[in-house]
Amino acid sequence: MSTPFTPQAVEAIKRHMNDDHAEDALIIVRGLAERPEASTAVTSGVDAEGIEFTIDGGERVRVGWGETLTERAQVREAVVRLYREACGRLGIPAKGEH
Repeated sequence: MSTPFTPQAVEAIKRHMNDDHAEDALIIVRGLAERPEASTAVTSGVDAEGIEFTIDGGERVRVGWGETLTERAQVREAVVRLYREACGRLGIPAKGEH
């Protein structure tokens, strides 16, 4: 896993995802990581190629961004894109604000 992000940036991204977007992470896991039965998803890693989640307390799954990120600011856009794609696959409405 390559990363243009500092360890501090990775920790901040993980903290933000886990504190503010835990439900969104679970939707991403269910819709894009092919784990529809998952009941919890904790963001456990992020790098230039994708985001990693630990689900149901143990299994780690990765979802790729679909492009290589080069700046921290791109992470937000990439997560929103994954979230909306997952909602579409699951047939649920996406929340308007992210």
